[in-house]
Amino acid sequence: MDTGTLFRLDGRVALVTGGSRGIGKMIAVGFIQQGATVYISSRKAPACEETAAELGPNCIALPADVSTVDGCRALAAALAEREQKLDILVNNAGAAWGVPFEEFPESGWDKVMDLNVKSPFFLTQALHGLLKAAGSPTRPAKVINITSIDGQRLNPWETYSYQASKAGLIYLTKRMAARLVRDHVNVTSIAPGAFASEMNKAARDHGEAIAQSIPAKRIGVDEDMAGAAIYLASRAGDYVIGETITVDGGLVHAALGTSIDA
Repeated sequence: MDTGTLFRLDGRVALVTGGSRGIGKMIAVGFIQQGATVYISSRKAPACEETAAELGPNCIALPADVSTVDGCRALAAALAEREQKLDILVNNAGAAWGVPFEEFPESGWDKVMDLNVKSPFFLTQALHGLLKAAGSPTRPAKVINITSIDGQRLNPWETYSYQASKAGLIYLTKRMAARLVRDHVNVTSIAPGAFASEMNKAARDHGEAIAQSIPAKRIGVDEDMAGAAIYLASRAGDYVIGETITVDGGLVHAALGTSIDA
């Protein structure tokens, strides 16, 4: 048994959507520190380029809008021009929408469902050839969907499409895993709790107050997210298939009647 390189990603190529900030950036940094070459994609090209410059030569900006199927296919084509295989895909790009039930608009439903559920499926489909080229019986390729604890339990806010989308993506992870494992591509998901990000402004701006409702008494830090992603992406996670790892300080599985937005 060799555990010395168990979590290393040397020579691996990764693509992280929504990788210019927040959870996507945390994961990108972790992958780079473990030796991977990481392509980061986001809709805003300047933010993508700025983050790539910050993270160094092993981080490459590949701006794209994955909110449509055409956008997913365009991103896959752009990556195929640069790489012959893709070892790790992190479907992290996402959106949220919170409006009272009586006023909740179709636009808020469609935007969230398209980006949070439809796009991970069609981007993975578009990258299927590159993922298959990377995977082998002894070293599978990896797809990691970023879901949420809001797909596992209710939050106090009226985020109807967001909660439905994340619950759907958790189950879609299982369905995709059942099919892609035959191609030596493992599909899993990470369900984050409270991490400071643009999407979770409560954790970003009121972290100390939010922490009081979390069993671990703190919000998540960069290493918490990077560690879970590195585990799934590396050889350490090669036997984990279809699973959702909850990274939330115990809120879902160890809380006594508490609730918090994620």
